[in-house]
Amino acid sequence: MNILHPKRSRTGVALRRGLAASCWCAFLLAVTVLVFARRAAPAQQSSPTPGMDNASSGNAENGKKIFVSDGCYECHGREGQGSTATGGTRIGPPQIPLEGFVSYVRQPALRMPPYTTKAMPDKDLADIYAFLKTIPLPPQGKDIPLLNK
Repeated sequence: MNILHPKRSRTGVALRRGLAASCWCAFLLAVTVLVFARRAAPAQQSSPTPGMDNASSGNAENGKKIFVSDGCYECHGREGQGSTATGGTRIGPPQIPLEGFVSYVRQPALRMPPYTTKAMPDKDLADIYAFLKTIPLPPQGKDIPLLNK
């Protein structure tokens, strides 16, 4: 306890606890959004966004360059693995269709700023999506020997 400033000490702890709770809530919300987006995926795939090609038309190499140059890695990690420090969710490999990915980038539900077509054209998003698709899924717990001892 800080004798000179007792309120500052308590407030600092409360703020840190509040930030940790808000990060946890943001994570849970992101997981919920991804689960519902994945369930809705078949309906979205049948009606592509006008002007959007399928994910195979994206350039993964260019997508990686854009992912780094536009700073996506700062919150989502260099391989889209997410970060507990920034609150950036895991986005690689994407578990939602390209149209859902584009829709979320344009109108995100969490702390991520929205990216308009002027700031991030659809082609760039298709390239980023193609890059994220090249990232392998992490191994499952049953496939990690150390966890099975």
